[in-house]
Amino acid sequence: MANMNEAVQATLESIKNVLRIEGGDVELVDIVDGIVKVRLTGSCAGCPFSQMTLKNFVEKELKKNVPGVKAVESA
Repeated sequence: MANMNEAVQATLESIKNVLRIEGGDVELVDIVDGIVKVRLTGSCAGCPFSQMTLKNFVEKELKKNVPGVKAVESA
């Protein structure tokens, strides 16, 4: 699990760089059985498109870069 945690953190760092351009951010809350729980913050927190950002960007990148990630959920 430590390796998955490190890989998720590394991928989230690259995702953060993109989100910060728009004033948003993402933080890791937990990983349970391949389900990554994150919290969108900053301008992403109240954005009507936050679920799309979560599924179409954050989840897609994590699944692509981290073996074993099954889904990403908002915490």
